[in-house]
Amino acid sequence: ALMYELHGLSFREYLAFTGSLAYEPLDLKHLTEGSPSLRDSFPRDFRPLEHFHKYLSHGYYPFFRESEGGYHRRLRQLVRTMVEYDMAELKGFDIRNAKKMLQLLSVISQQVPFKPNISALAQKSGIHRNSLNNYLHFLAEARLIGLLYPAGRRVAALQKPEKVYLDNPNLLYALGMGNAERGTAREVFFYNQLRVRHRLAQSQQADFLVNDQLIFEMGGLNKTAQQIRGLPDAWVVQDDLAFPVGRALPLWLFGFLY
Repeated sequence: ALMYELHGLSFREYLAFTGSLAYEPLDLKHLTEGSPSLRDSFPRDFRPLEHFHKYLSHGYYPFFRESEGGYHRRLRQLVRTMVEYDMAELKGFDIRNAKKMLQLLSVISQQVPFKPNISALAQKSGIHRNSLNNYLHFLAEARLIGLLYPAGRRVAALQKPEKVYLDNPNLLYALGMGNAERGTAREVFFYNQLRVRHRLAQSQQADFLVNDQLIFEMGGLNKTAQQIRGLPDAWVVQDDLAFPVGRALPLWLFGFLY
């Protein structure tokens, strides 16, 4: 089954799907500007972080309901099917390179999000460096990875991306064999949930620039606003935060945008 242009479940949809919480999608403006009052709109007993950590590893594709135990294995099979069969339909893709594509994905899963060193990637995956940018684009078209470009630059067709991500955190856990570095999962989730309705670029001052205006810096609970001090329209996004506090927004809330 071709999965192009398909979005998995947002965190909000996952909560509805599991019967944990029914809630309307949030507007990004409401999320950033109306953040202090947001807490009151959730049930008093709602513990977002308990659900969130499970979602990051198991909640993006709806078939997690069928068997949680075999979910990551099934996801790895799905990736293999997509690379070996579905991608054969992409113009310019040589199916003889399918094995190398899977190797490339494996390499990316061990070290995303990272600034791609084309020579090193070519060496580790066995794909010729002249073809590597094409292959990154094929994987992005297949919704297996995400590519982030620098702000203010028009994206030329096969320009080298600033950062490479796996498409969603579940892939990170499945391809990384159950281990996902927290900082990586953070950025992958943010990228994945915002790319559905918003434009993302690499900010010069922080991790992400959204819609050419809003700046977001990712971090854990101890992340301060030092890096974005003095910048208008800038927020710190923390993964251990239950509800907004000042300039700090909880990462899970960005899963309520669709």
